Amino acid sequence: MTSPAGPPPTGGGSEQQRLKLLAVTACPTGIAHTYMAAEKLAQAAASRGIDMKVETQGSIGAENILDDNDVSSADGVIIAADKDVDLSRFVGKRVLTVGVAEGIHHPEQLIERVRSAPVHTAGATPAASASGGGKERSVAYKALMNGVSYMIPFVVVGGLLIAISLSLGGHTDPSGGLVIPKDSFWMDVNNIGVIGFTLMVPILSGYIAYAIGDRPALVPGMIGGWIANTGDLYDSKAGAGFIGAIVTGFLAGYLVLWIKKVKVPKFVQPIMPIIVIPIVATTALGLFFIYVIGKPISWVFEHLTNWLSGMTGTSAILLGAILGLMIAFDMGGPVNKTAFLFGTGLIATGNQTVMGMCAAAIPVMPLGQGLATLIRKRLYTEQERETGLAALFMGCFGISEGAIPFAAARPAQVIPANMLGGAMAGAIAGVAGVEDAVPHGGPIVAVLGAVSGVPMFFVAVLIGTAVTALTTVTLVDVSERRRKGAAPVPGLGVVGPLEPALVGVGSGAAAGGAAGAVMAQRMVASSSAPAAEAAPTGTPNVGGTGADTQANADADTKAAAEAEGEVLSGYLTERTVKVALDARDKEAAVREMAGLLARTGKVADLDELVATALRREEQGTTGLGEEIAIPHAKTDAVTAPVVGFARSAEGVEWGSLDGTKARLIFMISVPEAAAGDEHLRILALLSRKLMDPGFRERLIAAPDEGAVLEVLSEVR
Repeated sequence: MTSPAGPPPTGGGSEQQRLKLLAVTACPTGIAHTYMAAEKLAQAAASRGIDMKVETQGSIGAENILDDNDVSSADGVIIAADKDVDLSRFVGKRVLTVGVAEGIHHPEQLIERVRSAPVHTAGATPAASASGGGKERSVAYKALMNGVSYMIPFVVVGGLLIAISLSLGGHTDPSGGLVIPKDSFWMDVNNIGVIGFTLMVPILSGYIAYAIGDRPALVPGMIGGWIANTGDLYDSKAGAGFIGAIVTGFLAGYLVLWIKKVKVPKFVQPIMPIIVIPIVATTALGLFFIYVIGKPISWVFEHLTNWLSGMTGTSAILLGAILGLMIAFDMGGPVNKTAFLFGTGLIATGNQTVMGMCAAAIPVMPLGQGLATLIRKRLYTEQERETGLAALFMGCFGISEGAIPFAAARPAQVIPANMLGGAMAGAIAGVAGVEDAVPHGGPIVAVLGAVSGVPMFFVAVLIGTAVTALTTVTLVDVSERRRKGAAPVPGLGVVGPLEPALVGVGSGAAAGGAAGAVMAQRMVASSSAPAAEAAPTGTPNVGGTGADTQANADADTKAAAEAEGEVLSGYLTERTVKVALDARDKEAAVREMAGLLARTGKVADLDELVATALRREEQGTTGLGEEIAIPHAKTDAVTAPVVGFARSAEGVEWGSLDGTKARLIFMISVPEAAAGDEHLRILALLSRKLMDPGFRERLIAAPDEGAVLEVLSEVR
């Protein structure tokens, strides 16, 4: 075997057969592409007589994990991932880092390129793929997404607990807004929510830093984020909010990377990552923010307040629009707080109209972003859609921070949309003379009687919300068109937070592959539960070591099922297979497939099953391209998971992006309770196996139901 740091192995077949490679595949959302890339790499390696073990990193964790023995004996490592992967275990090995799409598109090229890839050294930043291709996400993008993903639970938990405590335990008070009695149970709930919100900003900063500089950057990142959010430390009435957290996160990460490059004596090296680097980076970053960045923030805050004070006699429309812009800009940051405190201060003077403008603008951001996830579901991942529902709830209670995860993930699209909607709401409230007697905003203050001019208040909020939502989906769609360099198909936007459109369900035409992979991910994303990526029961390990014990157990279970004539864990049987579909259009095909599933006796409501599957088709076609369609439904119209398969001789028009008609049609239905596990596992199994053109050809050629089952028994 070749030395890890030596020249790459070259020469004849015997030497190539001794080559051993490792790979890690991962995508930030969905499951299909993680396993598609793994399967493609494993197949390419096997065809060349190369040993390869592939670790897959899904949302539920890593499978087929590469152990120390694997790494020590490997000649190279391929990282095909669109999210952060820890490379510290691969020090001294040749490491090639590319996007997950490259693992699907060009596995053969990656295997050749890794043999001459640079050797990964301790503390080094992974090098992007060379000119050979590879749309690897930048370190900055991955770091930002890493921070956002860890921040979202804190936003949701903190925001919802605050909203619940306000709605059930609060009342209006002219001197203190919505007030919860101090010694009440609901005040304790509110305090827990406040802790969640307080941690939100340092968590964002800390995990941005962690993705850049690894563990030594976590402490300076979190402490830097806390400093950024604590205005008292630099004489500001409001902290820098999530924008400040993004700044400190990147500063901490890159500062730690720079410190790692400093040459130190060998006896100091062991304590560098746990003592020296965190202390030096935290101190330097903290003082830099307090004395260098913090002072300008404080100065801007004071001058914004003075400027607004001089505008009280100007047009109400103009003042309302400006206040709305400021409220929407940073959602709890210094600019937002300037406008809010300006309105709050005027309540005591008897001028309640300024607070009315602010109150109308405050809920627009979370309501608008939540609405956007509902009206254009295909632009968002399942996690984002669930965050959108939480944002809608928070918006009703005037918690503007509910929109922060969207703004942090797509600032160039979301912040302008928020500001436009906020300006509209503020201007309408201003011209209508809406008044708010308490320093709070959102529909809750109107419901509790603190607002005068309630009808116009709601008009302002609704118009601002609609403008924000429509502007957001338009800007996201436009940005994707520019990034991809092609006009978007109506309704087709980002699959995840700026997620790349991955290509290649099989080895057919490029257009068909692109369509299939995009639709596969959209199919999985729209049907998956958050952070519940169910992995296939086995992961590629061609000639490698370290077989997964659970995979073997699952394989035994499946073997027993197949011995009884069942495949896909018994969810697909001869009763649910039809070799000649009668239907000629999609709706008729769905109905016919649902009838197949009903043969099992597990369908309690056939009409509801059909309706659910058709509603899923309205969200986006389940035609993957390559003559494949996988309609699916999560519904309690079925009492247990069930899978059907039918073949159409002429093909059914399914709206696939590659223009092919669906000839191989699978229908999957699971009860709601099983949706987060079995549903995704079945989708993962099929998405991997259907990549194989030979497998598809055998399915088409199978003469009867028994032969079809024999072919489908290969799906495992």
